[in-house]
Amino acid sequence: MTRWDCGLLSSRQAELVSGWLHSPEMVADLSWGIVDSTVLHVRADGADLIVKAGGPTNHHLGREIDAHDGATASLIARGLAAPLRHADRSARVLVLDRLPGMLVAGSESEHDPDVHRQAGAALALLHSGDTHVDPDYEERVTERTLAWLDGPHRIQRTVENDVRRLLADQRGSAAHVVPTHGDWQPRNWLIDQGTLRVIDFGRFAYRPACTDLCHLAGQQWRDRPDLADAFIEGYGPDPRDAPQWPIEQLREAVGTAAYAFQIGDADFEAQGQRMLREALRMLGGASS
Repeated sequence: MTRWDCGLLSSRQAELVSGWLHSPEMVADLSWGIVDSTVLHVRADGADLIVKAGGPTNHHLGREIDAHDGATASLIARGLAAPLRHADRSARVLVLDRLPGMLVAGSESEHDPDVHRQAGAALALLHSGDTHVDPDYEERVTERTLAWLDGPHRIQRTVENDVRRLLADQRGSAAHVVPTHGDWQPRNWLIDQGTLRVIDFGRFAYRPACTDLCHLAGQQWRDRPDLADAFIEGYGPDPRDAPQWPIEQLREAVGTAAYAFQIGDADFEAQGQRMLREALRMLGGASS
């Protein structure tokens, strides 16, 4: 007998979803196929839903469940994020409402100032949640960046040495942190009749607010400062004024270059290498 999920979920995950929903029917497999995660468009009782599931090494599902423990409430209340219907942390599976709209990435909306203005306002809502001082933040994220450098990558040795030297000064510092999305960019924005909505909280964590701007600064805003201006108009005080902004860009660049190399994405790796050179110039660590 063919399973409703076509075998894309584990038996346990499929059983849980079947128990939560009445006769679920799979509409489409929306998975990216890069990490051990599965995303399904499902219909049950006339409702369109999203089922997300992860493999044994997947950490994103737990982070998404964490995000829905209050941090996303202000976005959900305004219809800007999907409510969580069901979740099982140990089985690494959850069910969300499916939001209407099309992905902003790759569409004309990706470079629309009004979309960026809305994205800034939505991010301000997320960041307005619980804020506190994390005494171990800098040491923890610096260790993570060093782990990328200790793994396989194609970052030049001289550049790597510059990065290690700059990161050595970041150990032991505390940081003010807020609820952050972790991947705030057009591939996680939907546009529906002019209204922006947000998806995928699988990289949620408490971090400095400026970290949510790293992807945009290295991509859409690089040659379009008007988009950054529109975003800040929607957001409020510019998080890039924070003193840790340059080092956050450096850490983001290292992670991007190393991760892209490991998954074999040459274009993404080139972007990470470019981001790395630019971050080092900003920090005075390299000129080329």
